[in-house]
Amino acid sequence: MAEPRVLNGRYELDKLLGRGGMADVYLGKDIRLGRTIAIKLLRSDLARDPQFQARFRREAQAVAGLNHPSIVAVYDTGDASTDVTGHETEHTRVPYIVMEYIEGRTLRDLVRQGDLSIENAIDYTLGVLSALEYSHRAGIVHRDIKPANVMVTKDGSAVKVMDFGIARAIADSSATMTQTQAVIGTAQYLSPEQARGETVDARSDLYSAACLLYEMLTGRPPFIGDSPVSVAYQHVRETAEAPSHFNDKVSPAVDSVLARALQKDRQDRFQDAASFRRALRAAKAGVELAPVKQDASTDQLATEIPTKLPAVAPIPIPEEEPVTRAMAKVLSGGPLTTEGAEEEPEQVPLTFLEAKDVDKATKRRRRAWIITLFVVLVLILGGGGFFLFNQMTAKPAPAPTVNIPAVAGLPETDAVISLSNMQLKPQVERVNSDTYKAGIAIDTVPGQGTAVELQSSVTVRISKGPASVLIPSDLAKMTESAVRDQLRQLGLNPGTTTMVNDPSIPQGLLVSTSPAIGQKVEAGATVNLNISSGKVTMPSLIGKTKDEATKLLNEASPTLQVNFVEEENSQVKAGNVTNQAPEAKKDVDQGSTVTVTIAKAPAKSSPGSSSDPSCTASPGASSPPTGCSTDKP
Repeated sequence: MAEPRVLNGRYELDKLLGRGGMADVYLGKDIRLGRTIAIKLLRSDLARDPQFQARFRREAQAVAGLNHPSIVAVYDTGDASTDVTGHETEHTRVPYIVMEYIEGRTLRDLVRQGDLSIENAIDYTLGVLSALEYSHRAGIVHRDIKPANVMVTKDGSAVKVMDFGIARAIADSSATMTQTQAVIGTAQYLSPEQARGETVDARSDLYSAACLLYEMLTGRPPFIGDSPVSVAYQHVRETAEAPSHFNDKVSPAVDSVLARALQKDRQDRFQDAASFRRALRAAKAGVELAPVKQDASTDQLATEIPTKLPAVAPIPIPEEEPVTRAMAKVLSGGPLTTEGAEEEPEQVPLTFLEAKDVDKATKRRRRAWIITLFVVLVLILGGGGFFLFNQMTAKPAPAPTVNIPAVAGLPETDAVISLSNMQLKPQVERVNSDTYKAGIAIDTVPGQGTAVELQSSVTVRISKGPASVLIPSDLAKMTESAVRDQLRQLGLNPGTTTMVNDPSIPQGLLVSTSPAIGQKVEAGATVNLNISSGKVTMPSLIGKTKDEATKLLNEASPTLQVNFVEEENSQVKAGNVTNQAPEAKKDVDQGSTVTVTIAKAPAKSSPGSSSDPSCTASPGASSPPTGCSTDKP
């Protein structure tokens, strides 16, 4: 049977409960407190990405301070140096979140199975709104309310909102729904402002909650399309059908609440979760909301996209007027108009001198136009050249800069988040260090305090631990799982386990390692474990004296109990061991009782008996000594 994976010597992983876009959720057990938990573990292939680590850590920070019966509680967070299979991840710290375990089903499962009544849908939405009201008061916008992120307890009495992975503080001015030109969230439940990539607030969560209620009532989201883009477009431009169109059991009162909650302009929606809850409770009792008044002209202006630009009227270019007889009159000193003057005959032939004057005037006018055009052309060309010269020689405005913060001594995740918060792009480099533990930031390149432009790449050096590692003496007599976890934290690879007999170390605890405890080894080296079997090998005691047998048993194990038994034996020297139980070379449990049989000399015969050696006749004597019986048996 495979050994269970234990995180940091406390959280034991069991079966996989589900997989998400960036994390896996496991059923687990808190060994210290003995309670069942859920453990959310960032996928090891994403753990090297600082952005994913920052988002994962932000989820824990966002929900850690929220204590509400409709929000899944977070108990603890930390980092593990290996993945769930126990394989090394090149010293990458994989973050995890320890959460409350909820036994039940998600709203997505209930909607798909058709197990929701209208009353259930309203009650569950009220629970979600209660959780949102609490989180909004705490300054947290969830930003991803959808059926898959809401659990219903096994008895169906309560809901639990979970997955604050893309949550942001309401006061965060950068909390738009776009990141690297992609919209974050789920298309079917995006608010219009989320789809447009605008800054979100609490009213965006309320729009998503309305989409959630709509789907529970009708079995489908408000908008359906061939792609996420088409669905997002509908959220911005189109009006959803009333839920009663798909489910005739939905009352007009509920229709009116959803009509208000799904307004495109957030100013026309419910302004907080409390007002949404009040309206929904009233609708449950049959009270309708007044429809939202829309200004048709304003609405049309807001949604209309101009298809073509207005035509621009051509600018007329003045043409040179022909020299007429009236102009000749003016040029020769006559009046500009003919008012009050005598009317001259229409055809009065010009004299030669008059014609000559007119020709000179015409030439002067043409020359003036040419000079004017030339001057204008010179001014245009000169101005354009001056502008281009300034553009080419002007020094660019200095780019905004920021000083690199101090990150030495911080855990890797905190160091990356610190740099990201300064609008820098952290790049992780792992190096050996005798000063900093594995997973701790050493320094940055460029160094702390250096002024760099925003969005510059900054290398943060993370310790892989020392190049050589001392196997610590405090591993002795620790449990196998604790030893393995400790070795991983030191940057060593726990190897095979061998069960060995030991005189005194209890079963299951470490006896020794190979290489030995106290020896320095290369970082990443494999260390094999010798674990106590809890048994002792019996020594051979036959032929030993009582004192020698006692010494051998104490050397074998001071925990053994000895029971000496004397037995007459004429074949063995008195005081020597004639038998032992258990027998030699047999493995017995520590603390077992050993029975040792010691030889005792046989009892001597009474004087006068024929068996007494003193009554034996000496050679050459005719009879035994006086006092000895001569009777024969």
